[in-house]
Amino acid sequence: MPSFLLLEAICVFLFAGVPPSLPLQEVHVSRDTIGKISAASKMMWCSAAVDILFLMDGSHSVGKGSFERSKHFAITVCDALDINLKRVRVGAFQFSSAPHLEFPLDSFSTQQEVKAKIKRMVFKGGRTETGLALKYLLRKGFPGGRNASVPQILIIITDGRSQGHVALPAKQLKERGITVFAVGVRFPRWEELHTLASEPREQHVLMAEQVEDAANGLFSTLSSSAICTIASPDCKVQPHPCERKTLETVRELVGNALCWRGSRGTNAVLAALCPFSSWKRVFLTHPATCYRTTCPGPCDSQPCQNGGTCVPEGLDRYHCLCPAAFGGEANCAPKLSLECRIDVLFLLAGSAGTTLEGFLRAKAFVKRFVQASLSEDSRARVGVALYSEELVVAVPVGEYQDVPHLVRSLDGIPFSGGATLTGSALRQAAEHGFGSATRTGQDRPRRVVVLLTESRSQDEVAGPARHARARELFLLGVGSEAVRTELEEITGSPKHVMIYTDPQDLFNQIPELQGKLCSRPQPGCQAQSLDLVFMLDASASVGPGNFAQMQSFVRSCTLQFDVNPDVTQVGLVVYGSQVQTAFGLDTHPTRASVLRAMSQAPYLGGAGSAGMALLHIYDKVMTVQKGARPGVPKAVVMLTGGRGAEDAAVPAQKLRDNGVSVLVVGVGPVLREALRRLAGPRDSLIHVASYADLRYHQDVLIEWLCGGALRGDAPKAQGSRREPAGGQQP
Repeated sequence: MPSFLLLEAICVFLFAGVPPSLPLQEVHVSRDTIGKISAASKMMWCSAAVDILFLMDGSHSVGKGSFERSKHFAITVCDALDINLKRVRVGAFQFSSAPHLEFPLDSFSTQQEVKAKIKRMVFKGGRTETGLALKYLLRKGFPGGRNASVPQILIIITDGRSQGHVALPAKQLKERGITVFAVGVRFPRWEELHTLASEPREQHVLMAEQVEDAANGLFSTLSSSAICTIASPDCKVQPHPCERKTLETVRELVGNALCWRGSRGTNAVLAALCPFSSWKRVFLTHPATCYRTTCPGPCDSQPCQNGGTCVPEGLDRYHCLCPAAFGGEANCAPKLSLECRIDVLFLLAGSAGTTLEGFLRAKAFVKRFVQASLSEDSRARVGVALYSEELVVAVPVGEYQDVPHLVRSLDGIPFSGGATLTGSALRQAAEHGFGSATRTGQDRPRRVVVLLTESRSQDEVAGPARHARARELFLLGVGSEAVRTELEEITGSPKHVMIYTDPQDLFNQIPELQGKLCSRPQPGCQAQSLDLVFMLDASASVGPGNFAQMQSFVRSCTLQFDVNPDVTQVGLVVYGSQVQTAFGLDTHPTRASVLRAMSQAPYLGGAGSAGMALLHIYDKVMTVQKGARPGVPKAVVMLTGGRGAEDAAVPAQKLRDNGVSVLVVGVGPVLREALRRLAGPRDSLIHVASYADLRYHQDVLIEWLCGGALRGDAPKAQGSRREPAGGQQP
């Protein structure tokens, strides 16, 4: 049978080249996070005792251009290394057809020498014999290294297209305790890089073409494995989704084309359709996870208001692109004015508990306040102090008269870390925070300390706060919810505390702070003696959420009193499925311990009886045996939603008849008739529409306690009882 010669027309289409800047590994994060990764790579520094050897592919498949990029990556890594013979040693091999030692690890003792030698390395060309280079290291070890006495790190920079086997020698190197990073160049074969790299492979495979990203990934892995500590404690290593690409040549059927075929036995030529194919180089994608370090950025606090866009400028600076209406103002903020004559000392927590991010946020807040509130005609003077274990007055009050100089001085205040000793800082601020000015009385401006913190104090704050207030310092607190109780204790009033929920909310506090700075606090009745019992409805009709709001309210009220056995004593009773004394009048001798105990009061649920709770107070709380003091005014403040109060009128009157004032705080949209009867003839009743509105009625309650209860306007005792709590002795 005659044979036929099949002629097949084949069109071969090859890419002449791909731009070297094409990203073959992409981390799928926001532009802002990419900027943070880049910024963090410039902050990294490794100063451990470690031997690092670069094994650089100089074969023809890599090419001279990619070899130069490999050198650039190695130099970038060296920028973050403390190179000397006692700490980080660096050496380099170039391999192609055979391995070539460029310089051993003990050749150079400075970063400059190592970088200069890497720059002078000459591309050799040849085959890609990665396996031979690895076997050489297995035989000879790290030349000039310290053997296994220090961690050994091998950084292989290659396209992963070896012409020999690499799996076995790579496995043997890793079994010797050598940490292997596989860094791709040009169009790497990722499968081989994974074979070369240590476990976990996702953290040891990188791409040299994206230099800052690769350096960040390398040092992030070293930091996670405790080989190096290379960044601020506020920087975090986090996983991010990423994608790696491989350039492969594939054959693709395009269609059919006319071709001819014939035989030797005849002169005939036959036309036929033959397959028509093309060869293409295409990118194949591989999803992966990349671990990168990011650090707090200057725009994290969202400093630009009113729709402005924050543009970072390096690690700690930024500028705002503002809408037209706010283009002339700092941070796109409306211009405020501070008309009152005051000296303000901003007290910033710079401790480890506050974190670098929180410290930078506090600095940004002060800068924005100064820019938005002060002018050339302002009578206010501002200073800034930093504290952790010690107080440092970074900007003395009144040192800078013009705003630009003041703002520039704030940029130079460093984060210190250390313990959070707020009490010590308050005492030092009272003694030295405002300099040695001798002006007194009417000639001295009002002095204000604005405390900014996100970290609870590690020392006692009540005493130093009283000391500061005794020296006529007005204390204001700005912080997160975590430090609300402490700030209320320091300032002496929840009205002097500003709480923010997120960074932008912090900057929204500036107008409120300005108003508080120029307001004068009203004197209260803190120094007058009082036995005070709060009675909280903890029944199912209230619910745990509303009960928590009642707890917060009574804590705020307690801050208005000087709690100690000689002045004000406070007790707490809760009622629901049962009546329970959370703590008695003589249980907690300090305001701080009372506040903590109020937070721990139990929610009971069930059906409550206000009458039973009032009788409980009469028999077991407001008695001499339980700490009530003869001759001292007494008051019960009852908070309830109104249900279960039908039986309370008679027990309430029984308390009033024994010299105890009773105030009813009824919560709910409709005031129940039982509460009106319970309020008594003097109408001792406060009606609140909702539990969330309790805070707006604190002043009325304090006025009632400081007025009628302390003046003795409550009805006098009609007789005596075995355990009198009023003015009679047993």
